[in-house]
Amino acid sequence: MSQKDFYEILGVARDSDDETIKKAYRKLAMKYHPDRNEGNTEAEATFKQIGEAYAVLSDPQKRARYDRFGEAGIRGGAGGFGGGVEVDPFEIFREFMGGFGFGDIFGESSRSSQRGPRMVRGRDLQINMKLTLEEIAEGVSKKLRVSRFVACEDCMGSGARAGSKPTTCSMCKGAGQVRQISRSFLGQVQTITTCPQCNGAGEQISDPCPTCSGEGRTRSDEPVEVHIPAGVANGNVLTLRNEGHAGPHRGPSGDLLVAIKEEEHPLFEREGDDIIYHQRISIPDAILGTEIEVPTLYGDVEIDIPAGIQSGKVLRLRGKGLKRLRGSSRGDQLVVVEVYIPKKISSQERKALQSFSSSESFVPPQKEGKNIFSRAKDAFFGNAE
Repeated sequence: MSQKDFYEILGVARDSDDETIKKAYRKLAMKYHPDRNEGNTEAEATFKQIGEAYAVLSDPQKRARYDRFGEAGIRGGAGGFGGGVEVDPFEIFREFMGGFGFGDIFGESSRSSQRGPRMVRGRDLQINMKLTLEEIAEGVSKKLRVSRFVACEDCMGSGARAGSKPTTCSMCKGAGQVRQISRSFLGQVQTITTCPQCNGAGEQISDPCPTCSGEGRTRSDEPVEVHIPAGVANGNVLTLRNEGHAGPHRGPSGDLLVAIKEEEHPLFEREGDDIIYHQRISIPDAILGTEIEVPTLYGDVEIDIPAGIQSGKVLRLRGKGLKRLRGSSRGDQLVVVEVYIPKKISSQERKALQSFSSSESFVPPQKEGKNIFSRAKDAFFGNAE
């Protein structure tokens, strides 16, 4: 399981439904749980990978990013794409089992049932960022003002008034969780749930901070600098770790997700890493050939139009496209030549053109096989043979 293919780790097909993924996870998690494989480091590593795979494939948004971008879509630092995968495999297992730890089911002492106070993570925050093709070509850094929750400065995020301290929760004794034992036809069943009195924090605030009302965080508009790498595309999501909402009571911050919105360009079209530009030329220039300047994302360049060029011919400008994401090479610019046919001409121009109409050079050669009218008839009515 060294390859990070989450479908392969769970042993399911890529089009598997949620129920199939759940069944595969349960089977493997029960098999490789460290409490059933004490001292087996390979089993523990496998258990972690299983939890990691389930955390992604059971979440519709993360699964969609993973299917589109692979592991890079849900992992990485400030330059990574997607929401990231930072999981506690024991917590995933306990939540999957509806609050039961491994030891709760089999009557054993389990690490998953010996959880401490719960630090609530702040929510992720998503914003849209519009970029021009020029900015995408070179990469860009921008400062954004983001409205988000930050740690309260007066209480340093604790939620308690300055000079006071939170007290240990009287219900869970600081554990953040409470146990309940009940009897059923299966025998004695032990469940572990988040403490309802302190919401898993393990502490209670008797004298709350007046600034944040005891939550440990306040809302603020703060500048955030975002570095956009060259080559991003419309719909890419850039993840800035810990730049989302701060968690309550010193809980870890969520992430800031920057969704890329590519602005329409007045001159260019984008096709992957290539840039497409349509260049009109006159009939004389198409016949005789010429030199013209065409715009690119990096300034104007001069190109040769060969004599006798046909409308629709594509000329390639190597390296004048977009830089490939996380690569050093660039795409190309494709110049599509369009021969301009005027709709109105003067009588003198008409006479000049008519004088060429019988010239052999201006008579188009016929292609071998059926003529164009026969081919069009067959395409429309079908071949009778």
